[in-house]
Amino acid sequence: MSQRKHTLPKTPWSAKSHWIPTPSSLPVLSISLLIFGIGDGLLLLSHLGSTPWTVFAQGIANKTGGHIGWVSFFVSVGVMLTWLPFKQKPGLGTILNISLIAVGLGFTASIVPAPTEMLWRIVFMLAGVILIGSASAFYLTCHMGPGPRDGLMVGLYQMTGWKIGTIRTLIEATVCFMGWLLGGIVGIGTLVFALGVGWVLQGTLGFIVRHFSIKEV
Repeated sequence: MSQRKHTLPKTPWSAKSHWIPTPSSLPVLSISLLIFGIGDGLLLLSHLGSTPWTVFAQGIANKTGGHIGWVSFFVSVGVMLTWLPFKQKPGLGTILNISLIAVGLGFTASIVPAPTEMLWRIVFMLAGVILIGSASAFYLTCHMGPGPRDGLMVGLYQMTGWKIGTIRTLIEATVCFMGWLLGGIVGIGTLVFALGVGWVLQGTLGFIVRHFSIKEV
């Protein structure tokens, strides 16, 4: 008996090609990635901890003496090489992932004042995790190519059939632990992100399947 391949749901805004958007896929893709960047900005402004991948890059930078920006870039390239066994393919979404998330992050960090009261810092942290997880679900269902790290997650999901929340949590927790071992700084926001973003993503995908899916997972 052949094993069923697990795929992300098809929606009215799903593109038929990784490189050719439809009138609905491009707006959903662009807005989702901008919201992702805004969430990243809120998490940054909370000053309660960076994302696990940033901690990982920070740890490598500490050990090698490299600039964290370049280290983060090479980590992204390395992660994309892990796509090969899963036959994941880049697309327009992969390129826009890199640019639009940076725009949303920069815009938020430049115009939103960083909170000083702990209550608002926690609100920013939780809002960041929720925005990143939910935006990820919408941009992935555009089927225009995942970002470097999400491509690894989708590949493992398709191969194993495990819940996508479980896979995302395992990836984030592993990367967080490795970054900490290398000397990266882990905060409460890092742990909340690592343990929570995958389940926000899975919950949003469930909402999309129930209300918008043309072909369920």
